[in-house]
Amino acid sequence: QVQLVESGGGLVQAGGSLRLSCAASEQIFGRYGVAWFRQAPGKERDIVATIGDLPYYADSAKGRFTISRDNAKNTVYLQMNSLKPEDTAVYYCAARAAWLTNSPFAHEYDYWGQGIQVTVSS
Repeated sequence: QVQLVESGGGLVQAGGSLRLSCAASEQIFGRYGVAWFRQAPGKERDIVATIGDLPYYADSAKGRFTISRDNAKNTVYLQMNSLKPEDTAVYYCAARAAWLTNSPFAHEYDYWGQGIQVTVSS
Protein backbone atom coordinates (compact mmCIF):
# COMPACT_ATOMS: atom_id res chain seq x y z
CA GLN A 1 0.00 0.00 0.00
CA VAL A 2 1.18 3.51 -0.72
CA GLN A 3 2.71 5.51 2.12
CA LEU A 4 2.46 9.30 2.26
CA VAL A 5 4.72 11.74 4.08
CA GLU A 6 3.90 15.44 4.37
CA SER A 7 6.42 18.23 4.83
CA GLY A 8 6.64 21.99 4.55
CA GLY A 9 4.29 23.16 7.26
CA GLY A 10 5.06 25.75 9.89
CA LEU A 11 4.26 29.22 11.16
CA VAL A 12 3.66 32.09 8.76
CA GLN A 13 2.17 35.56 9.00
CA ALA A 14 -1.11 36.42 7.37
CA GLY A 15 -0.58 37.20 3.70
CA GLY A 16 2.41 34.90 3.49
CA SER A 17 2.96 31.67 1.59
CA LEU A 18 3.84 28.06 2.29
CA ARG A 19 4.33 25.05 0.07
CA LEU A 20 3.35 21.67 1.40
CA SER A 21 4.77 18.48 -0.08
CA CYS A 22 3.33 14.98 -0.03
CA ALA A 23 5.88 12.34 -0.96
CA ALA A 24 4.45 8.96 -1.98
CA SER A 25 6.29 5.66 -1.64
CA GLU A 26 5.31 4.53 -5.13
CA GLN A 27 4.09 5.84 -8.46
CA ILE A 28 0.94 7.88 -8.16
CA PHE A 29 0.47 9.17 -11.70
CA GLY A 30 -2.20 7.09 -13.39
CA ARG A 31 -2.83 5.08 -10.22
CA TYR A 32 -3.97 7.27 -7.37
CA GLY A 33 -6.01 10.36 -6.93
CA VAL A 34 -4.38 12.50 -4.25
CA ALA A 35 -5.97 15.15 -2.09
CA TRP A 36 -5.17 17.63 0.61
CA PHE A 37 -7.52 17.90 3.56
CA ARG A 38 -7.30 20.05 6.65
CA GLN A 39 -8.70 19.88 10.13
CA ALA A 40 -8.87 22.74 12.58
CA PRO A 41 -9.40 22.10 16.31
CA GLY A 42 -12.97 21.10 17.04
CA LYS A 43 -13.89 20.97 13.36
CA GLU A 44 -14.37 18.29 10.75
CA ARG A 45 -11.72 17.29 8.26
CA ASP A 46 -12.44 19.30 5.12
CA ILE A 47 -11.26 19.03 1.54
CA VAL A 48 -8.79 21.62 0.31
CA ALA A 49 -7.86 20.33 -3.15
CA THR A 50 -7.52 17.13 -5.13
CA ILE A 51 -5.58 16.09 -8.20
CA GLY A 52 -6.08 13.05 -10.35
CA ASP A 53 -6.71 13.65 -14.00
CA LEU A 54 -7.69 17.27 -13.30
CA PRO A 55 -7.46 19.45 -10.18
CA TYR A 56 -10.38 20.34 -7.94
CA TYR A 57 -10.45 23.08 -5.32
CA ALA A 58 -12.68 23.83 -2.40
CA ASP A 59 -14.17 27.32 -2.52
CA SER A 60 -11.90 28.38 0.33
CA ALA A 61 -8.84 27.47 -1.75
CA LYS A 62 -9.80 28.84 -5.15
CA GLY A 63 -7.56 31.64 -6.33
CA ARG A 64 -5.09 31.23 -3.44
CA PHE A 65 -3.95 27.60 -3.44
CA THR A 66 -2.53 25.49 -6.25
CA ILE A 67 -2.20 21.72 -6.25
CA SER A 68 0.39 20.19 -8.53
CA ARG A 69 2.27 16.97 -9.09
CA ASP A 70 5.85 16.00 -9.92
CA ASN A 71 5.50 12.58 -11.51
CA ALA A 72 9.22 11.85 -11.47
CA LYS A 73 9.36 12.43 -7.71
CA ASN A 74 5.99 10.86 -6.88
CA THR A 75 5.20 14.03 -5.00
CA VAL A 76 2.13 16.23 -4.81
CA TYR A 77 2.43 19.85 -3.75
CA LEU A 78 0.06 22.39 -2.30
CA GLN A 79 1.21 25.95 -2.88
CA MET A 80 -0.65 28.21 -0.48
CA ASN A 81 -0.57 31.96 -1.04
CA SER A 82 -2.31 34.88 0.67
CA LEU A 83 -2.69 32.80 3.80
CA LYS A 84 -5.26 33.81 6.38
CA PRO A 85 -5.54 32.96 10.09
CA GLU A 86 -8.55 30.79 9.24
CA ASP A 87 -6.25 28.57 7.19
CA THR A 88 -4.67 27.42 10.44
CA ALA A 89 -5.14 23.65 10.71
CA VAL A 90 -3.45 20.29 10.48
CA TYR A 91 -3.10 19.48 6.79
CA TYR A 92 -3.31 15.89 5.62
CA CYS A 93 -2.34 14.28 2.35
CA ALA A 94 -4.58 11.40 1.25
CA ALA A 95 -4.73 8.99 -1.68
CA ARG A 96 -7.27 6.66 -3.22
CA ALA A 97 -7.02 4.14 -6.02
CA ALA A 98 -9.35 6.07 -8.31
CA TRP A 99 -7.35 8.10 -10.76
CA LEU A 100 -9.88 9.75 -13.02
CA THR A 101 -12.47 11.01 -10.56
CA ASN A 102 -11.93 13.56 -7.82
CA SER A 103 -13.66 13.13 -4.50
CA PRO A 104 -14.05 15.75 -1.76
CA PHE A 105 -15.05 13.13 0.82
CA ALA A 106 -12.51 11.98 3.37
CA HIS A 107 -14.12 8.57 3.83
CA GLU A 108 -13.38 7.74 0.19
CA TYR A 109 -9.64 7.92 0.72
CA ASP A 110 -7.78 4.80 1.80
CA TYR A 111 -4.30 6.12 2.55
CA TRP A 112 -3.32 9.04 4.76
CA GLY A 113 -0.22 10.86 5.82
CA GLN A 114 0.50 11.71 9.42
CA GLY A 115 -0.57 15.34 9.05
CA ILE A 116 1.39 18.55 9.34
CA GLN A 117 0.61 21.74 11.25
CA VAL A 118 0.10 25.03 9.45
CA THR A 119 -0.31 28.09 11.65
CA VAL A 120 -1.10 31.51 10.23
CA SER A 121 -0.69 34.40 12.64
CA SER A 122 -2.63 37.65 12.31
